[in-house]
Amino acid sequence: MFIKKLDYERYKGQKYQAEILSDRYLSIDPVEEGFDIGWVMSDEPLRMSINDTMLSDWLDHPTAYGAFEGDRLIGFVEGFLEKWNNRYRISNICVFDHADRRSGVGMKLMEIIMDEAVRSGARMVVLETQTFNYKAICFYKKNGFHIIGFDRYAYSNNGPEEHNMRIEMGRKLQD
Repeated sequence: MFIKKLDYERYKGQKYQAEILSDRYLSIDPVEEGFDIGWVMSDEPLRMSINDTMLSDWLDHPTAYGAFEGDRLIGFVEGFLEKWNNRYRISNICVFDHADRRSGVGMKLMEIIMDEAVRSGARMVVLETQTFNYKAICFYKKNGFHIIGFDRYAYSNNGPEEHNMRIEMGRKLQD
């Protein structure tokens, strides 16, 4: 496996698919003046298909790296500097197939995008994930990220019932 910078023109708009499997979700419930946040085991496995595009139009001068096995792209990471608040946003990090996960690919992608964030001079790195994506949340925490915010209704009016709420995670690069 090797990592290389992706050619923007070649990969911009390329479609990809991945699947998230989880046995638990992060519950975020309003209580009095705050929220109760905790892991809940799911009665049935949670399964979500992701169909997205690489290097979307909304990204502001993104940089992307791919992980390859020979000529086969097995995962990628993309990010950009949010100039208005000097944060580096990881807009996507994905290892496509379950067979390639837990093999160090995600860690190598995270390392290279974190180096990119440091070079950009950003004060911190932020990313988004979902409450049902237990493995991703654990991976981000292992890499020094913490939950810095959430939106219970970002994806639908039934986010809490669907266990699909948006979580913003961040890691400071500078104090």
